[in-house]
Amino acid sequence: MSPKAKKPSWEDRAARYLKAELKRAGVTYEELAERLKKHGIKGETKASVANKISRGTFPASFFLASMAAIEADAVKLEDVLRGGNFEEA
Repeated sequence: MSPKAKKPSWEDRAARYLKAELKRAGVTYEELAERLKKHGIKGETKASVANKISRGTFPASFFLASMAAIEADAVKLEDVLRGGNFEEA
């Protein structure tokens, strides 16, 4: 990133990280909505999940439940701080 380049917002970083983890796990938005039910997040649909992720304005509880739903082992803060330059698994 050049010195004059604008850093991604926290919303952008969170959304990019979650999208990358979903892709890595091979989980669609529709499948995530179904899996979230098992983690206590009711009423999510493919569209509502897509909207939350595209805006990047989701609560920490949604993020953590999503990570649990895709059976992620950890959240790599280092990757979040990089702002979306994630390596493919």
